[in-house]
Amino acid sequence: MKKKLTVVSLLALINVLALSAVSYAQPYGVGLYSENVPYGSETSLTISTDAVGGNVAIPTITPIDGGALGTATNIVTVTSTDVMGYKLYIGAATSTSMDNLGTPLLTSANAYSNPATNPLEDVNRWGYNVDGSIVNFCGMPLDSSRQLIKTVTTPISGDNTTITYGMKIDMAKPAGNYSVGVVYTAVPQTN
Repeated sequence: MKKKLTVVSLLALINVLALSAVSYAQPYGVGLYSENVPYGSETSLTISTDAVGGNVAIPTITPIDGGALGTATNIVTVTSTDVMGYKLYIGAATSTSMDNLGTPLLTSANAYSNPATNPLEDVNRWGYNVDGSIVNFCGMPLDSSRQLIKTVTTPISGDNTTITYGMKIDMAKPAGNYSVGVVYTAVPQTN
């Protein structure tokens, strides 16, 4: 007896945009002495990612009953000379759902926690974490209500944060490229 096997290929692209806010020097008397920033120097903040062409690609997933999980990582690098450090936020640009020619892939219903504590149990969902887990993921908020994922309280150079993305797919979703826009925002600490 022959059994027909259908292989469906899915690829997820996460388009990332790194933003930083305008940096201003701390007012007189607010700065910290003996820090890495010379007293009276200009404050700067830079952000970059290792995403090639601005995209993080989850490798091709072959769906199975019960769902197959695929993951990929993106490293965000921040340098801040602000004496009070910086905050790093994440959020979806315009929609929290991935899209494949009008077919949505909803974000996980799991609330944010670090470390992420809930596995991506729901099939046909996607999420992220900042603790390196390849099992536990949380849902992505819109950028208008972005999630704080890191706080640094001193000047720092080349500070890396690894974001792991995951999606769990079964045969119910059509093959194709699922994509979503994600925004990383770094802002200087001001108080």
